[in-house]
Amino acid sequence: MLYELRVYAALPGRMPDLLARFKDHTVSIWQKHGIIPVGFWTTLIGRSTSELTYILAWNSLADREIKWTAFVTDPEWLHVRDESEKDGPIVVSISNQILSPTSFSALK
Repeated sequence: MLYELRVYAALPGRMPDLLARFKDHTVSIWQKHGIIPVGFWTTLIGRSTSELTYILAWNSLADREIKWTAFVTDPEWLHVRDESEKDGPIVVSISNQILSPTSFSALK
């Protein structure tokens, strides 16, 4: 397994909109494409409390490429994204890393 760590920095005041988009729409669209979320977190103490961090599990880089491409081109996702941003963007930046577990990791 590979894991993708993604961090979304929300614009001031837009974190509720970002969380609602994930909770009410994104996760169910991911299910349709076989994308597996491991967990979601907001930052309580740290660099910024306007961040949403989540981890996705992938079988391989090829698995990620196929499923992520299907997701980002899905008409339902494009509609949800556009609707959630009709009053302007909700995210300042997105960072991601693809992580490979060590031999002693609890997640393999």
